[in-house]
Amino acid sequence: MNIMMLLEMTSATFPDRTAFTDGSSGRSYTYSQLFEAAATRAGSMAASGARRVGMLDVSSLATPLTLFASAWAGVPYAPLNYRLTDPEIEALLERIKPAYLVTSDEREPAMSVHKDVITSATTHFLTDAQHSARITGEWSMDPEEIAVLLFTSGTTGAPKAAVLRHKHLVSYILSSVEFASADEAEAALVCVPPYHIAGIAAILSSVYSGRHVVQLPNFTAETWIDLARKHEITTAFVVPTMLARVVDALEGQKTAGMPHLASLSYGGGKMPLSIIERAMRLFPDTDFTNAYGLTETSSTIAVLGPDDHRAAAGSDSDSIRQRLVSVGKALPGVEIEIRDDEGMLVAAGERGEIYVRGEQVSGEYEGRGSVTNSEGWFPTRDAGRMDEEGYLFLEGRADDVIVRGGENISPGEIEDVLLDHAAVRDAAVVGIPDEQWGEGIAAAVVFKPGQSAPIEELQTWIKDRMRSSRVPQVIRICDELPYNETGKLLRRVVKQTF
Repeated sequence: MNIMMLLEMTSATFPDRTAFTDGSSGRSYTYSQLFEAAATRAGSMAASGARRVGMLDVSSLATPLTLFASAWAGVPYAPLNYRLTDPEIEALLERIKPAYLVTSDEREPAMSVHKDVITSATTHFLTDAQHSARITGEWSMDPEEIAVLLFTSGTTGAPKAAVLRHKHLVSYILSSVEFASADEAEAALVCVPPYHIAGIAAILSSVYSGRHVVQLPNFTAETWIDLARKHEITTAFVVPTMLARVVDALEGQKTAGMPHLASLSYGGGKMPLSIIERAMRLFPDTDFTNAYGLTETSSTIAVLGPDDHRAAAGSDSDSIRQRLVSVGKALPGVEIEIRDDEGMLVAAGERGEIYVRGEQVSGEYEGRGSVTNSEGWFPTRDAGRMDEEGYLFLEGRADDVIVRGGENISPGEIEDVLLDHAAVRDAAVVGIPDEQWGEGIAAAVVFKPGQSAPIEELQTWIKDRMRSSRVPQVIRICDELPYNETGKLLRRVVKQTF
């Protein structure tokens, strides 16, 4: 197994089909061009003697090229977050040295001074004449070789490097994508960054299906809408905050005017019910899919599919309608369980930590080994619950729970109630120190444009729908909440404001 075989198969089947188009420059690669370009870049990587191949730039044609070339050269691919500070980037560079680093033209001079780092500016890397020799020989088919190292966000300390071996990534693709299933007219709009597992999964799944990918390096709702219409995009992936901005940008329109958009997948964070309902009205001909996964699981492990969306949206039952904010059921070949603090299974509907098991699950970190147990179960540190029919609901991180007077309180359940208020656009609930109860409850609220409500009204709104112990003692009104670029709420930043 090697992810290069995915590109080889598609290149042999659709050599002249467009593979990737840079949405900024308009430059494209066909599948055969991408394959041949990977061979010469792999030659440069192998000749460099690098231990890792780094990527430090926004999405461009260099992104899939670097991923596949590194696989051919047998050197793990380690994309870095270009939004980090210089000291943070330098710390990660130290961990991947000696490295072959593809980086932006602007950053290349500063990166080139680092010892044991061979740099190639993106423009240089994309120039065929700059690579003197095609790699000789075939790529390794050892499934245990490392394909990708992805650094976690490091919210609780130094970032961990999640290890994804070729067997994990290939297993995920083979179990979730049908080979050569895309029609030549199909096009995917990808706007997630290169250093996120969703970005890597989008490359691999699109290549294996033979789909044309249009890359959006820097997301804005207006640019996303323009590219989707210009290229008649048929499928796209966004995070919840992106979808919310697209919906806001289409405010006042009856439909999005994109009958060609056959499917829209989203994931990476919790989806507010009001947003997905508005989106389904704006895109009436579009199949919606919610995909939940983690870096350590090679991307998606659970899916709420189009039929689930329609059934939930059209139901008169509150419990079924609430499935619109679930992440669906486990993929074939993936097992999911909810366990308590003692590692024991909890009953349907009860909150606990999400555990997952399957061939695509790595659960391994460089220098730390695997954190899966003897039976192959990986503790995700995500909190959630599962209903009687196996629909999974996310409730933040396991360590986000608020312990008030010995009672465990999920921030997510309070946020859901706040989001049901007509004036509330977004909400985040956190625990704060409380002398009497140990922890108290605080909420940050963002109102919809042109709307507002007294804090006392919001507190009464929660009290009338939940127990009084769930009412935030402090509510602050904000212009916006802090999210990272992949749509995850930065709860620690919210907590610091209190």
